Amino acid sequence: MSQPASEASLYERIGGEPAVRAAVDRFYERVLADPELKDFFKGVGMSRLKAHQLAFLSQALGGPSRYSGASMRDAHSRLAIEQRHFDAVAVHLTETLRELGVSEEIVAAIEAAVAPLSAQIVNTPAQAAAV
Repeated sequence: MSQPASEASLYERIGGEPAVRAAVDRFYERVLADPELKDFFKGVGMSRLKAHQLAFLSQALGGPSRYSGASMRDAHSRLAIEQRHFDAVAVHLTETLRELGVSEEIVAAIEAAVAPLSAQIVNTPAQAAAV
């Protein structure tokens, strides 16, 4: 017997693995096209990264997949990530979800789940503006 919609996980509410996979694919299309972000992914094995992202998002949304990769801090430690980079990635995620027809209620819940990761991912203060 299935759970009532109010008790269904975010993972189930957005359509499970096919929906999360479509979101991951579209998300990376957007990120890789962004001139502010694309250089972070030079030389990165995108198949492996997408698999990690699929597992991470699935787990974060209450799905059955379990992320077993590096911690967010360790995974991003070699990259000079400023808050603006994190924010740009978050916008791409939000816009991807909207583009795929995810309801605003679920988009807001996913944003709330992702926002705290900033403290683990951002590792470089913004550069002071030149005078």
